[in-house]
Amino acid sequence: MPAVIESLETLLVDLPTIRPHKLSMATMACQTMVIVRLRTSDGIEGLGEGTTIGGLSYGPESPESIKRNIDAYLAPLLVGQPSSNLNALMARLNRHVRGNPIAKSALETALLDAEGKRRGLSVAELLGGARHTHLPVLWTLASGDTRKDIDEAFQRLDDGRHCDFKLKIGANALEQDVRHVADIKAALGDRASVRVDVNQAWDEATAVRGIAALQEAGIALIEQAIPAREQAGLIRLAERFRVPMLADEAVADARDGLDLVAGGFSGAFALKIAKAGGPRPALELAQLALTAGVGLYGGTMLEGTIGTAASLHAWATLPEMAWGTEMFGPLLLKDDIVAEPLRYHDFGVDLPAGPGLGIALDEDKLTHYSRK
Repeated sequence: MPAVIESLETLLVDLPTIRPHKLSMATMACQTMVIVRLRTSDGIEGLGEGTTIGGLSYGPESPESIKRNIDAYLAPLLVGQPSSNLNALMARLNRHVRGNPIAKSALETALLDAEGKRRGLSVAELLGGARHTHLPVLWTLASGDTRKDIDEAFQRLDDGRHCDFKLKIGANALEQDVRHVADIKAALGDRASVRVDVNQAWDEATAVRGIAALQEAGIALIEQAIPAREQAGLIRLAERFRVPMLADEAVADARDGLDLVAGGFSGAFALKIAKAGGPRPALELAQLALTAGVGLYGGTMLEGTIGTAASLHAWATLPEMAWGTEMFGPLLLKDDIVAEPLRYHDFGVDLPAGPGLGIALDEDKLTHYSRK
């Protein structure tokens, strides 16, 4: 008799960051994760994570709504169902619940983790097999202080942790942001590439001015300079400048990717399991991009170790990621809730080994950081 899903538990976990993390829409000093513990009738537990940025400042799902919607709407659709047929289970969720991609991503991750443990296979193997066991990881400089960001970048270079950097801009006046970025790039020179993430903060006219100056300063990639819904404007920017555009909030899933490609977009897509609704739909977007000649970038919602590991298992199956990954979320946190942290070295991170995600919880720390 096939194993069925017996229970789904969700926990809100609050972990402090190592420093304030400044974005255009929020400044973070703590990250809240929704941890999913899925248990099946044969005694297997699958782990998942749903994480967003800055409460409701980033998107329509908050940690509290993710937990509430899983508990009230999504979990009842899964409990009592056979646990192995992911296609049927996720189709059931999508048929009855609109949207909520972060919540669905956490559940798909937990289902994959449980099935991998049952079969003795890693999540990457369930997704077709890993082509890579070590993936490059950039670091985001987001203190907002130019001198601090330069010192932090050199420290990361000297430690062999990161050799590519992204700057969060858009919260300040255009000229101030451009000067901040240009000074950091000038200080780093050829030792590292520098990209920027505007987090949708500019209108198209401002973006034209800003991107021209950033291109002149030697910036390698411009991420989501204008609002997500302005796809036509993003395509115009990609056609106008030599520096590539990275679509992030504008491209959640394969349908968004198809619309951009059909409109003539050239540049890159930021893949995120949270915005796609899970590792598998994120890989559907990746395959579309590869077919269309659009570059790939492994994005993060600043997840902890569980969500980061799920992304790594997905990205490891891809032939190449032209722009690397930003799977540094656990490094931004002062502590962790897992027994063994991910291994970061040589400007990247190792794919976790073992069945499922290859991640086990530290129960004491989970209890300590769980919201009461």
